[in-house]
Amino acid sequence: MRDRLDMTVTYAMHNALRRELHHLARATALAHPDPRNLLRTATGWKLFRRALHVHHAAEDDALWPSLRRALNGRPFSLARLEVIEAEHAALALLLEAIDRTLAGPDIGPDLFGDLTGSLVTGLHGHLRHEEEVIFPLVQTILTEEQWEHFGRVHARRIVADAARIVPWLLEGVTEGTAATLLAQLLPESAQHTYAHRWRPAYAALDRWGTRAL
Repeated sequence: MRDRLDMTVTYAMHNALRRELHHLARATALAHPDPRNLLRTATGWKLFRRALHVHHAAEDDALWPSLRRALNGRPFSLARLEVIEAEHAALALLLEAIDRTLAGPDIGPDLFGDLTGSLVTGLHGHLRHEEEVIFPLVQTILTEEQWEHFGRVHARRIVADAARIVPWLLEGVTEGTAATLLAQLLPESAQHTYAHRWRPAYAALDRWGTRAL
């Protein structure tokens, strides 16, 4: 059965974040003796951080308020939404802690490994939790207008950094999914730019510095 509301962009974002968590775990495991040296310069880390911020900020600003209003009078479902919101806050603190370890020499690689491991585990769990708890609520109680509002906010924030985030988002998706994503995110003129400039430039990147490892 097809979903009532089109969640192609959101699913694509979740899948792209999972893909990058795999790369993060591999890169930090292979980079010896100190994986912080790799992450300080890795384009993949910067892209991951940017895309995660875009996605979570759009949810915080344009999805959770609509869900909260729609869930008025349903305390159990509201409590589950609050848990998801708390996960956003916890992940933000974890990212800040990782950034502090990258900026200063006083925190060793062991703690850094613990923090990146917690990020991989925590974000995997959060994405699964959203898909199990929030996505069914979205399909059940949000109106098309409310979902389209979130979609516009989400797309606008992706497109603000389109040359980097769009090819990152489309990596590895099927041809049909790519066509759907491009149609929802970019005008036709920008789709040509994506195909002939952004995608080749992205493909040339060694995002996580592991091609030679």
